[in-house]
Amino acid sequence: MTRGDVVVVQFPYADGTRGKNRPSLIIQNDRDNRRLANTVVAMISGNTRHAGEPTQVLVDPATATDASSGLHGPSVVKRCNLFTVRQTDVLNTIGRLSGDLLTHVDAALKTALDLQ
Repeated sequence: MTRGDVVVVQFPYADGTRGKNRPSLIIQNDRDNRRLANTVVAMISGNTRHAGEPTQVLVDPATATDASSGLHGPSVVKRCNLFTVRQTDVLNTIGRLSGDLLTHVDAALKTALDLQ
């Protein structure tokens, strides 16, 4: 698994209890993905109501640049919803984000973490 992969994981509910299977984006760097048992993911949601916020990135698989995402409809990468999962808990890889889209994700992460 590499940074930029869209994967399915069981993302926990906010109270820490078992959650539901949902798409997520691998955001951890590839070096750590190779050497560690865990990886950091960002939640992907089909609720695009807040897609204009600087901490969310819209992915529309109907466009040529986003078709490789493996998502079924318009979705947002929620940069404020990060989670560390065991790599063995990644259920499957469904796609990959383009380099251009990852650049937008990086900017949203910087905003979410106030790194600018």
